[in-house]
Amino acid sequence: MVKVSTPRTSWDTYRDIEVSFKVNGREVKVRVKPYERLIDVLRNKLGLLSVKEGCGRGECGACVVIMNGKLIPTCLTLAVRAEGSEILTLEGIAPEGKLHAIQKALLDTYSMQCGFCFPGVIMASKYLLDKNPDPTEDEIRDALDGNLCRCGSYLRFIKAVKLASRYIREGKIFFDESEVLR
Repeated sequence: MVKVSTPRTSWDTYRDIEVSFKVNGREVKVRVKPYERLIDVLRNKLGLLSVKEGCGRGECGACVVIMNGKLIPTCLTLAVRAEGSEILTLEGIAPEGKLHAIQKALLDTYSMQCGFCFPGVIMASKYLLDKNPDPTEDEIRDALDGNLCRCGSYLRFIKAVKLASRYIREGKIFFDESEVLR
């Protein structure tokens, strides 16, 4: 006879699991519930607020990070999947006091609107430029296809990625924040 366990009465009855991973080059250990999403851990437990919750269904790109070299939607990823992984968020793409070439290019092309989608757009652009430092316009469109922008800055994003590509190819990867944000 098969023994059927009694149903849990509350989500809080699940035991916490310790998960260790690297985020932006820093080792972290956090205790998570088995059903906890990576976005909630990054935002609420680690304070990485660039990771935005947009649709919560992996369709808008606002929550994407680079995990083990792949662009992933953190709203669809369980935190326990991060065990042993390396995660890069917007907070980790440039040293303190510097802007990454992608951020500089977005400013130079006046792509700034409300900014909600920016972290995801920047991470998708970084993912593309890490793999392909000189993308075509079609490749840029494909790379940003999963990022929704309610302000409609898509054409400016394409210009910005092309400009960032040029900066990076010229060896200008980081810019001093104090000079750029005057």
